[in-house]
Amino acid sequence: MASPIAVPPGSRKTAAAIPHFSSRPASRFTCVDFPQPSEPSNVISGMATILRQRSAIVERPIFALFGWRPRGKFEAMTEAVAADFLPMLAAETPRRSFIVSLHDVAPCTHKASARIIEALKRAGIRTTSLLVVPNYHRQGNAIEDKNFVSWLRDLEARGHEIVIHGYFHERPRRAGEQIREKLMTRFYTKDEGEFFDLDYDESCARITKARDEFKAARLSPIGFVAPAWLLNAAGERAARDAGMQYTTRIDSVLDLLTGEREATRSLVYSTHSGWRRTVSLGWNAALSRSLEMRELARLSIHPPDFEAPKIWEQILQFIQRFARTRNATTYRDWIGRQRTNRKAA
Repeated sequence: MASPIAVPPGSRKTAAAIPHFSSRPASRFTCVDFPQPSEPSNVISGMATILRQRSAIVERPIFALFGWRPRGKFEAMTEAVAADFLPMLAAETPRRSFIVSLHDVAPCTHKASARIIEALKRAGIRTTSLLVVPNYHRQGNAIEDKNFVSWLRDLEARGHEIVIHGYFHERPRRAGEQIREKLMTRFYTKDEGEFFDLDYDESCARITKARDEFKAARLSPIGFVAPAWLLNAAGERAARDAGMQYTTRIDSVLDLLTGEREATRSLVYSTHSGWRRTVSLGWNAALSRSLEMRELARLSIHPPDFEAPKIWEQILQFIQRFARTRNATTYRDWIGRQRTNRKAA
């Protein structure tokens, strides 16, 4: 009778149903030392690091990660085998978490967002964190669109989470900006870094206004995420004082009530040009490896991602991979479980 033990992809079965690993010369597992910027200004330098290619790569057999030495038939695994083998190891531990967030949800992206949510549902993701912009690019107040608000209420009732995502989702250009400011607000985020350098008073006013408008529409957000994750210290303090319970940056999730920060970089794409799409695919393919053993994995989707076939294909691959060993959840529920676990400990 055949062995019930799964044979890792890339191997083959012998007549005795014993897995035999490939002996191809390229059988090595690639580890990457990824930059984890904690400040918005480090995002560009982080991308530059990964683009130096081989200088950031250290190759080791997969067994070295666990202090094993390959013996006999167990030769070094290929990277493809390792990608599937790591989830098998993780399956022996308690299931971890996976958050899919949909950004830039607004009346003007209503149809595109609805298609994405349905596609995610077919892929097995039934709960997401929806980052809703109150007045996207000053095109009109979202809560005045009754159909849009009704749709959000229905999604919230079905377990999705509503998150405040900036207010206007744009930052006007200013005279006399330095190179760093231009890189972050024009090159990196296409003039959408609304909270990049807002002072405390203006940040608090916008977050509070959004909170009150959503509450009047019978929506209940407890989280605030700045556009492009560009949130300075004053904005973080304003979010806390406005009653928000958490915020996220590209490399972390911060509980504003307890001060606990979970370091975990989000997978995210840039689709503004062909070279950005190509870099995004390569960057995320590499970054996803470093997320395998983290307690929380994050995937951030923007409406244009759905229209880029290669990007959407990779997104579905990530969902399939992470769903093997993780529970899909929302930021709201994940934060709640973390607090409960800390109290129990």
